[in-house]
Amino acid sequence: ASGRNVRWRRGRGRQPLTASNPPLPVGSHPPASFCCTRRVEFADTDMAGIVHFSRYFLWMEQAEHEFLDTLGLGVIVEHNGNRYGLPRVSATCDYLAPARYRDILSIGVSVAEIGRSSIRYAFDFVVAGKAVARGSITVCFCAITPSGIASHPLPDWFREKLGNGA
Repeated sequence: ASGRNVRWRRGRGRQPLTASNPPLPVGSHPPASFCCTRRVEFADTDMAGIVHFSRYFLWMEQAEHEFLDTLGLGVIVEHNGNRYGLPRVSATCDYLAPARYRDILSIGVSVAEIGRSSIRYAFDFVVAGKAVARGSITVCFCAITPSGIASHPLPDWFREKLGNGA
């Protein structure tokens, strides 16, 4: 199945969308525990007025920051005189439909998975009730010291605040 009129699924190899190979289900992410909105600006788009793929990564990071802010956390936090950070170790985005100049995006953020020292966030991008993209970012909780940065188990105080937002 090739040609100009074939719609392709993103994220699982280049498989054509067919009745036996439908788009990824809308409910495949946990329910959003935080939602924010963005208006698509001209600078966010390409020459066709469609959002450039890279903007979704920027918006995921901004939404993560806003989510953490509501929990009294951040991507850099201090606790008991120690500094911690959340560098990215993975980021993905599946594009389901185009978002366009002047659209209002709703961005849902949820904590999809918490590991020993990692957190995976799920992001759902919706325009007028229609899913346009779905992404995820995995971060690693790290201690920041004068000698560098190193993975550190997620402390209970951080887990508890995430649990209240999940």
